[in-house]
Amino acid sequence: MNRKDQLDRLGDSSEAWDVIVIGGGATGLSIALDASTRGYRTALFEQADFAEGTSSKSTKLIHGGVRYLRNGEIGLVRESLRERGRLLRNAPGLVEPLEFVVPAYRWHERFFYGSGLLLYDLLAGGLGIGRTGHPGRESVLSRVPNLRGRGLRGGTLYWDGQFDDAALALAMARTAVAHGGLVLNRVKVTGLVKEGGRIRGVEISDSQEGIERVVRGKVVINATGVFADEVRRLDEEGAEISVRPSQGIHLVLERRFLGGETAVMIPKTEDGRVLFLIPWKNRLLLGTTDTEGVEASLHPRPLEEEIDYLIRHAALYLESAPSRGDIRAVFAGLRPLAKPPRSKGAASTAALSRSHCLFASASGLVTMTGGKWTTCREMGEEAVDLAASIGELPTRPCRTHDLTLLISPEPEPGESLDPELPCHMGHVERAVREEMALTLDDVLSRRTRSAFLDEAAAMRCAPRVASKMAELLGRDEAWAKAEVAAFGALRTLDQSDPTSQRPSVADPEGS
Repeated sequence: MNRKDQLDRLGDSSEAWDVIVIGGGATGLSIALDASTRGYRTALFEQADFAEGTSSKSTKLIHGGVRYLRNGEIGLVRESLRERGRLLRNAPGLVEPLEFVVPAYRWHERFFYGSGLLLYDLLAGGLGIGRTGHPGRESVLSRVPNLRGRGLRGGTLYWDGQFDDAALALAMARTAVAHGGLVLNRVKVTGLVKEGGRIRGVEISDSQEGIERVVRGKVVINATGVFADEVRRLDEEGAEISVRPSQGIHLVLERRFLGGETAVMIPKTEDGRVLFLIPWKNRLLLGTTDTEGVEASLHPRPLEEEIDYLIRHAALYLESAPSRGDIRAVFAGLRPLAKPPRSKGAASTAALSRSHCLFASASGLVTMTGGKWTTCREMGEEAVDLAASIGELPTRPCRTHDLTLLISPEPEPGESLDPELPCHMGHVERAVREEMALTLDDVLSRRTRSAFLDEAAAMRCAPRVASKMAELLGRDEAWAKAEVAAFGALRTLDQSDPTSQRPSVADPEGS
């Protein structure tokens, strides 16, 4: 993917595209991929970087949603398990099976959770990964050596999928481009173009090139996650709120706090939340929280109480418990939950369904809210079906059910970015030349995941990476220094002491 080539393809602003997608996260990219593979002329515009918001800050799981069984959402679980199987098949190397254990500390828990997970297997049908098992105490501890042994009676074993969310987003973008789609990051939609009361295009502003223009299209799809209502108000000034954000954070710890290759799922803490301890890229992810009443933000900040919550609960289940000084990185994301009916306006976001909602305005703006990574392919299919009808496009079948996503090969080895990071300068060069990376944060947060693995290490290598990017992008050293400063401002941990991993006080303005 070359950004200049993509810009050149916009061509004559008077020429209409079939489908215009606003938003380059999981939902928008799924829609663009579906539309382009059907042969519709498709353009996608993302105001920041691909997956920069919620979509790169997930729990890194492609899963059916064991916790949704507790709420009786059988349909959502069945749908998710079906899509999980497709992603495992369509994105080999990016989505992989992961073994989980649910530890049992009460006599009835093995039977209770085992029964639910047997239903999980049945709902997966032929797209299942592995069979649920019931290991004893010693077998559980052999899989998760640092799990608390006191009172452990055994556990329930099951399987789900794991992935790198930012890498999957890029694979979807790359595949959409290969099928004729146009995708552009750092391009903001600033207005909607209407003719006779119908939406016929968008006004865009390119923050990198300073270009403003009108792009015409037969149908426009709003797939902007927690920002969906901002776009809807470009269409209808008084549009009612349709998204209720909920914040979830994850702590990144050293792998030794898990001690094995098996993930742990605690299905119910004392306040009813689910806790995950997941091996990922030789680290341990600990999460997640569910904090209500947050504002939509591209870069939400973790709250001190969220960090305290995760550290405190980790100590309940791990023999050697982490402290704040053991945190390598912290990231926070906002779930774009579809707002419930007014009669249920006070419902907890922890209880809301992660299912999606698709609707169109009187002027033809198609909006998708809610959903999750696991079901994004199906969400894309549904959105394009509706958009094709509204835009009066020729009927064409969905082609993403069995579509293998294009994955970029590993680049030639280069100078290591840092001893604590599994990345080298070859990854930086590929990010700029082939993956539309335009900022230091694009490279260190999403193309290499460095900032998600070790914030201190990412800050140490930031000046060298910024200088290399300046060389590749034709920028000067002033640009490189500004990028390092901007990247540092996004970090959550205190970097004043290079050896410190102490979380800084969260900024309430970003929460």
